[in-house]
Amino acid sequence: MPEEWQVELSKSVNSPDELARFIPLSPAELRRMRRVVGVYPMRISPHYLTLIREKNGPLWKQMVPDIKELRDKNSPEDPLHEDTMSPVPNLTHRYPDRVLFLVSSECAAYCRFCTRKRKVGKPYIIRPRWIREGLRYIESTSSVRDVILSGGDPLLLSDAKLEFLLKSLRRIRHVEIVRIGTRVPCTFPQRITQKLCRVLKRYHPLFVNVHFNHPDELTSEARTACEMLSDAGIPLGNQTVLLKGVNDDAETLRSLFCGLLRMRVRPYYLYQCDLTRGTRHFRTRVEKGIEIINKLRGHISGLAIPHFVIDAPGGGGKIPLLPEY
Repeated sequence: MPEEWQVELSKSVNSPDELARFIPLSPAELRRMRRVVGVYPMRISPHYLTLIREKNGPLWKQMVPDIKELRDKNSPEDPLHEDTMSPVPNLTHRYPDRVLFLVSSECAAYCRFCTRKRKVGKPYIIRPRWIREGLRYIESTSSVRDVILSGGDPLLLSDAKLEFLLKSLRRIRHVEIVRIGTRVPCTFPQRITQKLCRVLKRYHPLFVNVHFNHPDELTSEARTACEMLSDAGIPLGNQTVLLKGVNDDAETLRSLFCGLLRMRVRPYYLYQCDLTRGTRHFRTRVEKGIEIINKLRGHISGLAIPHFVIDAPGGGGKIPLLPEY
């Protein structure tokens, strides 16, 4: 019997033709979007669909397929070399003491700027035997003390599957902390249930990094979801991607970061958009991010200012950047 959140998720918009039932689209727009979806899957959750107020607005750009995605053919599919640094499928071991473990290929909404466009929305990417291989690798590698569960979105796993993963990791003595990267508090806050919070609460120390990019995403439903996680004792950090035409100005990000603090979420990273194929139209110059940080520092609480970082191509890791003070 599906849970209530699973029934709600089944009402998502998964094609341009479904989107046209809610937002008028011209025949030309439909044709272009269908071409994109043939390469990169589409999903907009019912919650997020209600937030899109205008065509080509900041929320539209994040979720609605754009023909520009197909014009970016020279960028790499895996700029961060996650796959080449994978000792077993879907597990990246870049830093000595931590691993990135992809446990889901599904998201509540498929962001058009996603660094894993090559993988999300493709069920064959994650297989049970690879999950078992990943757990065995972590158990056999004593230097790993920090495991980051990502995907896709780990919180779209059922409560039982998520608990299996957390319980398995907690049995490994050298694993000290577990982190979960998720966008569901933003795109599909209905997934954050009391039952889920009870499961998560059993496996501390557990940290959750959420993902909000624009102040219009800070809804009352998102606030409730974040507060439920916080009340379960889970520290929340936020990762924002700097996106051209979405949030590439200081006032928008000031509003976002201050709003996140009111929701008990600490702004953690502001990412330069990765050099992933299909995302070139989202990328700003690096100087834009430095300029924004410079305008924020000293004008809002230090708690509200994230690290501005570039995840270096070729697997070089995260490089923090600051203005020249």
